[in-house]
Amino acid sequence: MTFFTSLPVALQTVLLLLTSNVFMTFAWYGHLRNMSAAPWYAAALVSWGIALFEYMFQVPANRIGHTEFSVGQLKIMQEVITLAVFVPFAVVYLKEPFKLDYLWAALCMVGAVYFIFRSA
Repeated sequence: MTFFTSLPVALQTVLLLLTSNVFMTFAWYGHLRNMSAAPWYAAALVSWGIALFEYMFQVPANRIGHTEFSVGQLKIMQEVITLAVFVPFAVVYLKEPFKLDYLWAALCMVGAVYFIFRSA
């Protein structure tokens, strides 16, 4: 853990949010592939279990990140990471076709990053 805490706050935040997002994406969408025949409440219980791990990374990420970033900057950082995790998950794991809409969404996120971080 000493190695991790010696990393810059921005890197700690991104790594924790990235890990959190992997769990979040599986919690929110993994049941579509693995539990599509199961009752919705079974999928919800499994998703809750996975989401616990999401929060075990997300809460420290926001606490650490808030020492250097505003809440708005943390939110936009979270959304960029969410898109970066979700698109490969949707295409590779869920076998969804890649759409140019993902690219356009990413370009919108570039604008959001610019506006939220420009005054930093």
